[in-house]
Amino acid sequence: MLKPTKILIPTDFSEYSNKALRQAFDIAKQYKAKVYVLHVVHGESYYEDVEKQMIEGARKKLQEEIDKFPQANELEVFTEVVSGNTSEAILTEERSKGIDLIVIASLGRSGIAKYLIGSVARNVLKGAKCPVLLTK
Repeated sequence: MLKPTKILIPTDFSEYSNKALRQAFDIAKQYKAKVYVLHVVHGESYYEDVEKQMIEGARKKLQEEIDKFPQANELEVFTEVVSGNTSEAILTEERSKGIDLIVIASLGRSGIAKYLIGSVARNVLKGAKCPVLLTK
């Protein structure tokens, strides 16, 4: 039976991601697991100042999202905002932190997402070394 000790939750601040956060926090509370919440900014290196502003804004938004969930206060929660390709950044985070469960929304902000599993979730599912819980 899976008993996660480190859970990664990628978020794009959508309602779907909030549902994934809620489920992941519940699982983490049950198993006393550490929680890593990740947001990936699509920055361009030649706009370094803009990218820094986007990252800083995303950090604030990330904390606001986590603060919506009272159970987060009872957990060890780490947040990170990085720049780059979303699915690659998630998989890099999985490996670097030794994550043993990824909880990710099957749908994201993309307009076409309501018709099929999101491309980020699909790429994470294909590339992850640990179990992936898709939420909807």
